[in-house]
Amino acid sequence: MLSLLLVLLGLLSLGVWVAVALMSVGIFAMTFFSSAPVGQVLATTIWGQSHSWALAALPLFILMGEILLRSRLSEDMFKGLSPWLGRLPGRLLHVNILGCAIFAAVSGSSAATAATIGKMSVPELNERGYPERLVIGTLAGSATLGLLIPPSIILIVYGVATDQSIARLFIAGVLPGLMLVGMFGGYVILRALMNPALIPHEDAQFTLLQKIKASRRLIPIIALIAAVIGSIYTGIASPTDAAALGVVFSMILAWLSGTFSRKMLIEAIMGATVTSAMIAFILAGAAFLTVSMGFTGLPRNLAAWIGSLGLTPLALLAALTVFFILLGCFLDGISVVVLTTSIIMPMITSAGIDPLWFGIYLVIVVEMSQITPPVGFNLFVIQGLTGINILSIARAALPFFLLLLIAVGLIIAWPQIVTYLPGLMNR
Repeated sequence: MLSLLLVLLGLLSLGVWVAVALMSVGIFAMTFFSSAPVGQVLATTIWGQSHSWALAALPLFILMGEILLRSRLSEDMFKGLSPWLGRLPGRLLHVNILGCAIFAAVSGSSAATAATIGKMSVPELNERGYPERLVIGTLAGSATLGLLIPPSIILIVYGVATDQSIARLFIAGVLPGLMLVGMFGGYVILRALMNPALIPHEDAQFTLLQKIKASRRLIPIIALIAAVIGSIYTGIASPTDAAALGVVFSMILAWLSGTFSRKMLIEAIMGATVTSAMIAFILAGAAFLTVSMGFTGLPRNLAAWIGSLGLTPLALLAALTVFFILLGCFLDGISVVVLTTSIIMPMITSAGIDPLWFGIYLVIVVEMSQITPPVGFNLFVIQGLTGINILSIARAALPFFLLLLIAVGLIIAWPQIVTYLPGLMNR
């Protein structure tokens, strides 16, 4: 275990691609700690992983997000939401939270959510005099919802890596996602009530008819969410079929908004191709590492060792939370998932923890890593948008990091928050 860990850390510290590092560790493990044929296992594992039908949903959802990223979606969301939020404590700061939640439901990416909503909201809110720290904090924290609210790219990765139902994982992420939206909004309301002078007054007043008229801008995106998530929940379509449906609808939305062009489509396809290839390569490396670990017997022995310690499931989860937060400080979320599942899952199953519930727990913990330096992806995205020092952005995001930690405690105390909706699918 120690030798494999040193090899992995050494390769990552040298800047070797994560996928190559994973395959190299697998080759090292099988060469020195088993007698299995390395080349044959490597070839068959990568081939078997690469033609998974469930994995086909990944590039399609990424393409859907890339198309919408280049449309006028974020501008329409701001204009559709802002008339309703002018009288709520915190006022237009809630546009960041709700805008991120809505875009998360169609992009599946935390970084894309931060970039899209940030381009629209940060200049607008700064111009209106909202405190910069709250503007940045709400954006950084709420953008992490892109990892949890379905369709989530990282949930697809977890489902493929652990052989869990992607449809059930998507449904399991709905209530925790809504819970986090409520917690983030509640924090902003609390800050506004404690210090009313912090939030600038909004002069614009809207009648009910004007609010309803502005809300028409939200109809296309709500329809897209309903079509994608609704088709999965009702069993009409598989996640892959729903992803294809989402691509078609996103192209229609872009065309109706007047932003669809051949150049835009090519840029979206190239962006989705690069991202999908990177993730697929990492998954192939992780699959080979998982198989190689099986040949060495390390996961089985490690699970037996953990079992001999007599840790309760709660103690195990507490230790894993600290472990994942520290690991997330240096790796992106997808890498954290694929690096750890082959070793962690035997411990989880032996401790009697539901793998479906653990997937949502893992995603929320990985969400924390998106706003922790030095490798918090959301921090880099927002720094690129604003030019603000990354440590200042991390300080602004700290309250939302703590709220995510509280959310972990809540789903541990009440696992039904995660399991209730998937349970309905089985009835």
